[in-house]
Amino acid sequence: MLDRGVPVPYLEAVLTQAGDLVDVLKIGWGTAYVDPAAKDRAMLCRSAGITLCLGGTLLEICYAQDKVDQLVEWANGIGVAAVEVSDGLCAIGRDRKAELIRRLSTDFTVLAETGAKDSTVPVVAADWVDEMESDLAAGARWVVVEGRESGTVGLYHPDGSLRTELIEEIQTRLPVDRVIFEAPRKPQQVWLIDHFGPQVNLGNIPLEDALAVETLRLGLRADTARVHR
Repeated sequence: MLDRGVPVPYLEAVLTQAGDLVDVLKIGWGTAYVDPAAKDRAMLCRSAGITLCLGGTLLEICYAQDKVDQLVEWANGIGVAAVEVSDGLCAIGRDRKAELIRRLSTDFTVLAETGAKDSTVPVVAADWVDEMESDLAAGARWVVVEGRESGTVGLYHPDGSLRTELIEEIQTRLPVDRVIFEAPRKPQQVWLIDHFGPQVNLGNIPLEDALAVETLRLGLRADTARVHR
């Protein structure tokens, strides 16, 4: 689930209703850094058995400013359980990214994201999966396929349709249960559930869509229903 920085009472209400459907709650971008209630958010997730994860952009900025140690100390202090290691700004590089994963996996669960935020950067399926394999070997718990909150970059064409050649490369070479596919749009969720089955790991799901996505997984919605007459 993607938390854009909603008020904690709103988050508490969502988790009371649908927390058992959520494995990871990602605080988008650098929202946690400017959120005075970040510690309360972390405590709420911990009580619900949900892994709270920082967005990767915050780590990328800290890396560029040589402040990763300060980020680790701060994140531990507020009770963050996981960090996303990404190179969406194309400023880290694959080898240094793997080093970061090894370093951070001693303190946190690491989600390693592959893909750029810039839609003009070419998507080469084999190169993406090479990076994902490297990230898993470095200690990432999951690898995340970039799609952004818009669902129009990385895994997706600008119109929101999936890059099936990338899906095929991932499915051929990686354990799919270790892959999280960012899928903010319903048609994308439907496609991935139809292709991989109801247990597929979906990311960047808006908080308000928790129950709606579960109905897709269970075939309780026309898009994924299997009705035999």
